[in-house]
Amino acid sequence: MNQPTPAIVAQAAVRRLPRAALLLFCLAYVLPGFVWRDPWRSADITAFGYMLELASNTTSWLDPRLMGQPPQVDALLPYWLGAWALQLAPGWMAPDFAVRIPFIALLTLTLVAVWQGIYYLARSPLAQPVAFAFGGEARPTDYARAMADGGLLAFMACLGLAQLSHETTPAVAQLCFSALAFYAVAAMPYRRLGPILAGTASLLGLTLSGAPAMAVLFGAGSVAIHLLDRSHATREVGPLMRWDRRWAWGMALLTLLAAGLATALDLWHWSIEPPPLKWETWHGLGSLLLWFTWPAWPLVLWTLWRWRHQLFSTHVRRHLALPLWFALVTVAATLVTPASDRALLLALPSLATLAAFALPTLERNVSALIDWFTLLFFTGCAFIIWVVWIAMQTGFPPQPAANVARLAPGFEAGFTLLPFVFATLATLAWAWLVKWRVGRHRAAIWKSLVLPAGGAALCWLLLTTLWMPLLDFARSYEPLVRRVETIVKPAECIETFGLKPGLHTAFRFYSPLTLKAGGAQKGCSWLVIDKDALFMLPGVVNPAQWREHQTLGHPREGEEDLVIYRRVTRAGS
Repeated sequence: MNQPTPAIVAQAAVRRLPRAALLLFCLAYVLPGFVWRDPWRSADITAFGYMLELASNTTSWLDPRLMGQPPQVDALLPYWLGAWALQLAPGWMAPDFAVRIPFIALLTLTLVAVWQGIYYLARSPLAQPVAFAFGGEARPTDYARAMADGGLLAFMACLGLAQLSHETTPAVAQLCFSALAFYAVAAMPYRRLGPILAGTASLLGLTLSGAPAMAVLFGAGSVAIHLLDRSHATREVGPLMRWDRRWAWGMALLTLLAAGLATALDLWHWSIEPPPLKWETWHGLGSLLLWFTWPAWPLVLWTLWRWRHQLFSTHVRRHLALPLWFALVTVAATLVTPASDRALLLALPSLATLAAFALPTLERNVSALIDWFTLLFFTGCAFIIWVVWIAMQTGFPPQPAANVARLAPGFEAGFTLLPFVFATLATLAWAWLVKWRVGRHRAAIWKSLVLPAGGAALCWLLLTTLWMPLLDFARSYEPLVRRVETIVKPAECIETFGLKPGLHTAFRFYSPLTLKAGGAQKGCSWLVIDKDALFMLPGVVNPAQWREHQTLGHPREGEEDLVIYRRVTRAGS
C-alpha cells in the first residue's frame, strides 16, 4: 500500500524568491573566480596548455598533445571550446581569460539546468504535498518553483562546488552535461523540444568530455526510471503530462550513440583504482564526502528518512529515483577513480535535489539549528578573511601578517580599489541577509537554505577579491618562472627535461624564454630539470657537458623544485 507524501505545505509557504535577487545572487557566484586571476596549478593551467596547442594548430584536434603527452582525462570537447575561444577572441583580450568565457557559460547553464530539473521533478504528482481537507495546500506550480529555488540554493551552498566549478577543466563540462541529462529526464513528461535537445547534448557532451561510462550509466538508468514511472496513472495532472514510451526509446538510442561515439574516438580508457583497505584511505574519502557536499548531505539523509515509505513503495517515484540514481553512480565513481573530488562534483546536482525535498518536512527546531550554525560559521570565516587582508595591508594584527609571510615568502600585498568595493558590498549584503532572516516575515520553504548559500557565496567572493593576489602568488607558476628569469636572460634558450605539462605551459605563457626538449643537442646554455626526474638525466643528456648551477623552488616551501644546469661545453665541441 502506498504511503501518503510526508510533505505538508500551505500556499503561504511557497512564496516566490524574487527573480532579480536570485539572478544577482547567481551572477555574484559565477563571476568571482573566473576574473582577476592567473591560471592555477595544476589542472587549470595544464588544460590551458592543451587549448593553446589546439588554437595554434600544433597538435591534432582528435588527439591533443602537450609535450608529446595526452591529457590525463580523455576529453576533447572542453579543450575544443577553449581553443575556439582563443581563435575568436579579440587581440586585446588576455588568452587565459578568453578560454574561461565558454566555461562561464557552462557554469551558468548548469545553474539553469539544476533549477529546471528540480522544478519538473517537484511537479511530479507523487511529489506534491498533502491535499488539505478544506483547501489551502500549495498549488503545484508555486510549490515546484519554491522547491527549485531551495534546491538551487543548496547546490550553490555546497563547499566543493566553489573552486572546481571555476576552473577551465573537463570537470566543469562534465558537471554541466550531467545537469543537462538530469533536466532532460526530469522534464520528459512535460516538454518535448527541451528534453530532446538537452538529452542529446548531455550524453554526447559527457562522452566528448571524458566521461563516456557516466553517460552510458546515466542514460541506461534514466530509461529504466522513465519506463517504470507510473505517476501519470496515479493522479490526474492535466494536459501538461505527456506520457510517451518514445522518450525512453529515444534516450536508449542516445545512450547507444554515445557508446558508439566513445568507441569510434577511442575514449574508453578506464582508470578504475579500487581504494586499498587502509584506514587512512577510507578516512580521507569519508572526510571528502562530508566537507565537499556540505550542507546538502544532512538534508539528503533527512529526505531519505522522511520519504522512506515512498522510496520503497510499489510505484517508482521519479522525484526520488532519478536523483538517487545519479548520486549513487557518481559516489561510486568517486570511490574507484583517482580524481575523487572531480568525480564527486557530478553528484552535487542530484544531492541538491534530494536536499530540496527535505525542506517541506523540516521541523522548526531543525531549521533554526541550520540557521544558527550557518550564521556563526560563515560570519566567522568572513571575519577571518577580512582580518588577514587587513594584516596583509597594514601588518596589524601581527600574527596573521607573520603567518602570511611564513607561508608565502616574498609576497607583497597591494591595494586594489574595485575588488575592495565588491568585497565591501558583499559583506553589507550578508549583514542585510542575516537581518532579513532573523526578522519576522512569512515563512518560505526555501528560507533554511538562504544563509548557507549566501554564506558560501560571500566567502567565495571575499577570497576571490581580497585574497586573490595571495592566491595567485601561492597557486600559480608565475613566481617560479620569474625566479628562473633572474638567472636566464630572456634572449637565451633553455633545454627542459621532466617538466610537468602545466609548468611547461607556464614558461610559454609568462616568459619569452625559448624552450627546447632536453637531449636534442640544440646548443642551449641552460638546462632546467624537475627535481623528481633527476634519476633519469644520464640517459637523456651527457652529464659531462653540464654543471649544476642552482636549485630553485616555488616561493611556497616544498613546491615544484627545479634544478638548473649550465652548459660547460657546447654540443659537438
